[in-house]
Amino acid sequence: MGLRKDAPSDNVMVPATADPFEGPRWAPPVWHMPQGLVLVVNLVRTLVRLVLFLVRHPIATITVGGTAWLVYAVGWELPLFLVGMACLGLGCWAAYWWDSFVRLVARPVRARWRHVLVYRRHWQPVMVMSGLAFYRNAREYLPAIKRVRVTANTDRVLVKMLSGQAPQIWRDHAENLAHGFGAALCRVRTADKPGFLWLELVRRDALATPFAALSMPAAKDEVDLTAVPVGRREDASPWLLRLLGTHVLIAGATGAGKGSILWGLVRALLPAMRAGFVEIWGIDPKRMELAFGRGIFNRYSDDATGGMVELLEAAVSEMHKRAARFGGVTRTFLATVADPFIVVMVDELAFLTAYCPDRDLRKRADAALATLTSQGRSVGICVVGALQDPRKDVINIRNLFPTRITLRLDEADQVDMVLGDGVYERGALADQISPIPQIGAGVAYVRLEDSPDPVRVRAGFVSDDDIAAMGEYLTAEAA
Repeated sequence: MGLRKDAPSDNVMVPATADPFEGPRWAPPVWHMPQGLVLVVNLVRTLVRLVLFLVRHPIATITVGGTAWLVYAVGWELPLFLVGMACLGLGCWAAYWWDSFVRLVARPVRARWRHVLVYRRHWQPVMVMSGLAFYRNAREYLPAIKRVRVTANTDRVLVKMLSGQAPQIWRDHAENLAHGFGAALCRVRTADKPGFLWLELVRRDALATPFAALSMPAAKDEVDLTAVPVGRREDASPWLLRLLGTHVLIAGATGAGKGSILWGLVRALLPAMRAGFVEIWGIDPKRMELAFGRGIFNRYSDDATGGMVELLEAAVSEMHKRAARFGGVTRTFLATVADPFIVVMVDELAFLTAYCPDRDLRKRADAALATLTSQGRSVGICVVGALQDPRKDVINIRNLFPTRITLRLDEADQVDMVLGDGVYERGALADQISPIPQIGAGVAYVRLEDSPDPVRVRAGFVSDDDIAAMGEYLTAEAA
């Protein structure tokens, strides 16, 4: 008597997993479809995918289809002529209007190329090896790429996370993602919609090489106190620092490049200073940084016996006078020759708040700085302070500085002290900035107004000759 063949509705035993030592389990019935029906289903599936591809790529579809129809209708000469004219037009566009060509043609094409050949191609193995994929019931679930944007040095990839994932999980695997996609660095940025995030992959470090100080504005009308150019951002765009309506705290270890930011601000404000709309008051306890260009400042002090504190108290007195005049009249400050915008620039701020041997002077300095940083913004007074140690026992009013910049620091914990809790995990790796001046001096992280995520920047190097030329610029006008 022969053995009965399995019927289509019989249960069969299949391996539960790929583990050869695990016992089999009963699976649902296996139905054997006719080969003809399988071919029909696959054909319909292929046609649907082809239609969806054509609908999702209308420009490519119309271009290829129109070219093929022209070749069929009139031969290859006319299509070849049209292609040549299109190439000529693109070449003229790139030659005369390069910026718009890059924005509208080059970058979208490069973004599509990297989307297909870099990210989509390597997405599945990178997600699996990074631990960001999920398996359930022998089925693989992957996050989805939604969009790719490129700049001169970075790629930004919009990702739809799996349900239940959070950006913090991706931050924990940022180093895996950087190596997986061949990038020097990967940062995870929050997106506008829940469930989405941006991967910022740095292909090339645009800030690895120092650059000279930025050129001065040509006239005082070009000085915007809400966007003072100091250097460059990592994406090669200008780094614009706000002074009006804020105070700035700069923290960095010895040799980190604090002077580049201080002198960069002075350089950008020179035309407005010459016109009388801006005044800069300098305080330099160590007499080595601001003292080199002391003639540039409207008021200057390096007197540790009381002169520096008196200058701060003079700023407080001016603040009270303005508040008395402006109170009930206006809520918006407008710089004029009669009431110029005042920048109180303090190098080595910690000397006044912690290291000054005279206890009474420390108390007076603390009181003056606290008053200026809490009330001075509305009447056109901005405090720009630089220090090496951002600990609370060194400066207890750091939270009164809305704008904070961190250059190279010695410890990772100090980054969060300056920029806020959790900023180090978001990519502000200030403790990893190179101590070699040619590589790391002037490189910093800052939180901009439009985003809670830190941005890597670098200030232009202002040389001694530049400072001397700045002094001559003001002196020539005065003469």
